Amino acid sequence: MRIYALCDYETLVKKNISLLEYIKILNKYNITLLQYRDKISSIEQIKQNLIFLKQHLNIPIIINDNLNLVEFCDGLHVGQEDLYKINIDQQLAIKLLRKKIGNKILGLSTHNEIEILKANELDLDYIGLGAYRDTSTKDVSTVLGEKISYLAKISKHKVAAIGGIKLDDNIENIYYYVIGSGLL
Repeated sequence: MRIYALCDYETLVKKNISLLEYIKILNKYNITLLQYRDKISSIEQIKQNLIFLKQHLNIPIIINDNLNLVEFCDGLHVGQEDLYKINIDQQLAIKLLRKKIGNKILGLSTHNEIEILKANELDLDYIGLGAYRDTSTKDVSTVLGEKISYLAKISKHKVAAIGGIKLDDNIENIYYYVIGSGLL
């Protein structure tokens, strides 16, 4: 199992877990990749947190949504709506992102067959696919359940299963298991 840790800073704050404590938690697992998501801190604080994580972890770290901070990490994960903010043409939006981030990791959230088929035409490193289960940490409009295996199979990119993923899950055609609060 390749664990893709989702570090939601707001959850850490609510649970009174410092970044250092979080790193100790991560060290109990064989983490392959970490996504840092922070919707509550200032840009400067996010930058400092990314630098701190990079200094203490020996895994790729990607930032959620914030293109301006990609220089402090190893890549970027964007949602469908973020892509459309860049350009209505997804191909062009991804080209513009690639120009900015170069060979760094680039991931895109997907939720259904149409989004996966469109993503197959894009220069991505992986897709996030979900939600697998309902989750309390994010509003989920679609729960895929067992359908996720079929959907993952049609992706030409590595697939990161998101949404309610647990350490004991075993889902066909999934490359990464994205676990957030399930690691805490």
